[in-house]
Amino acid sequence: MKSLSALKVLVVEDEALVSMLVEDMLSDLGCSVIGPAAEIEEALRLAGSADIDAALLDVNLGGRPIFPVADALKARGVPFAFASGYGEAGLSEGHRGALVLQKPFREADLRRVLEELAAQTA
Repeated sequence: MKSLSALKVLVVEDEALVSMLVEDMLSDLGCSVIGPAAEIEEALRLAGSADIDAALLDVNLGGRPIFPVADALKARGVPFAFASGYGEAGLSEGHRGALVLQKPFREADLRRVLEELAAQTA
């Protein structure tokens, strides 16, 4: 398991204030922020090629579902968590059971999810 201070986390979030808050929390936890990506195309590019250990994905990006990005990460073996105000109910059938960070969340919630993701990294 990687320590959080070595974790490179892709952030996919389309709301600027939420994105900045998440970036601050990740920095406080010692993580490196990759992105953030605010559009599906950018998120797909980063998910397919960036040097990342884990990802935090907003379920709804500009009105578009994030699931193609989740599938690209899964294909690369990169663990991820969805961030959603709807909890698991906001996930598509094929993504039920995935790790979900319920919005709004605190730094302690983010830490717990990141620790779970870090445990899945090599």
